Amino acid sequence: MRLGVLDVGSNTVHLLVVDAHPGARPLPAHSHKEELRLAQLLDDKGAIGTDGVDRLVGVIHEALQAAEDKGVEEVLPFATSAVREAVNADEVLARVKDETGVELQVLAGDDEARLTFLAARRWFGWSAGKLLVLDIGGGSLEIAYGIDEEPDAAVSLPLGAGRLTAGWLPGDPPDPEDIRALRRHARAEIARTVGEFSRFGPPDHVVATSKTFRQLARIAGAARSAEGLYVQRELKRESLEAWVPQLAGMTAAQRAELPGVSDGRAGQLLAGALVAEGAMDLFGVETLEICPWALREGVILRKLDHMTP
Repeated sequence: MRLGVLDVGSNTVHLLVVDAHPGARPLPAHSHKEELRLAQLLDDKGAIGTDGVDRLVGVIHEALQAAEDKGVEEVLPFATSAVREAVNADEVLARVKDETGVELQVLAGDDEARLTFLAARRWFGWSAGKLLVLDIGGGSLEIAYGIDEEPDAAVSLPLGAGRLTAGWLPGDPPDPEDIRALRRHARAEIARTVGEFSRFGPPDHVVATSKTFRQLARIAGAARSAEGLYVQRELKRESLEAWVPQLAGMTAAQRAELPGVSDGRAGQLLAGALVAEGAMDLFGVETLEICPWALREGVILRKLDHMTP
């Protein structure tokens, strides 16, 4: 059957269309995305304003039309941290349902981590052993660890690249004092969780998902996306540590000229790099591998698991 996953994230609204059935690998058929940056549309009180909701409704209408055009039988809609943390989330969800018919499922942060972990486990298989999975989104950082398909530990921290850029790095390029303050903040947040994971012992394999990690790996020399999903892509902490001060001295426009960095994500790449560097350092990770599957694939896999073959 043809399924669509509608992901209302902190940066983008993304419809992923796949051909799938129980027991088979989901095959991507179409991708439709629109940068909305909901996390940056929150007002001083933490609410998504009328203009932001108007835009969200319009983008969802477009995604539904794309799903219909591609013959999608069922759409699985969900929202992550930007909607989850908005003080007017209930109003936003009600309006979306009234005007589009879409009932967004708001995922809890640890559910995001668990579903992303499921996707990584299915991608790498049982031979990967104990997995540590890191995912930097626009609004949050997810960390999960385990040996099975359900992680032994999973947390979500408010350390998304978009959120941190808007709240901590107003300059272009950012002020060095702001960068140092964000570095301290990110590492303190991550450090609080390390003990929860270290009691399970060291992982056998560390993997990362998300646009932020893919872009960091690309500028550090990993293969281009055009070379396909099955090319191994790694990010070494040594390379990342060398890149952070370079990114800190660049404007967003200069970062956008780096290989694999999009205009829309260039402004928040430094914040993402600081979080990635902190996580790799505090968890003692020298090298991690980029996983092509993430939260959207996890949602699809969970759906397929509950379907009758």
